[in-house]
Amino acid sequence: MTSIIKTVLAFAFACFATLSHAEDKVVYHIDDASVQATKGLRNIRNHLDVAPATKIVVVTHANGVDFLMDGAKDPKNPNIDYASLVGALKARGVKFEICEITLKNRSLKKEQFIMDADFTPSGVARVGQLQSRERFAYIKP
Repeated sequence: MTSIIKTVLAFAFACFATLSHAEDKVVYHIDDASVQATKGLRNIRNHLDVAPATKIVVVTHANGVDFLMDGAKDPKNPNIDYASLVGALKARGVKFEICEITLKNRSLKKEQFIMDADFTPSGVARVGQLQSRERFAYIKP
């Protein structure tokens, strides 16, 4: 084989190897817990059931942070305790992030939220960073 063919084949193999080991990464964006929380958590569970290696980050801001508050329940079905659903997903590797700008604007304190959540300076900026810098796919339930 010529040197050019060997180089092209080596490049093609390297590209294929990279694609076959690519990691799926998804950001779920929640800004209205009353409409999105239960549906979003169910979507994430289903997502992981068929693609368990997916890296998932849930970014919340505005009214989307409400389901991550300590003691929060689904307003349409009070039997659904969000903390247990979030804890089960966190155990599967899902990361939950709360916007600190929202905390300031709504006079909320970090202590009001469940331990399974982390904080980010800006929810909207974080969604943008995950999409543009880290190549996360975007889903808004």
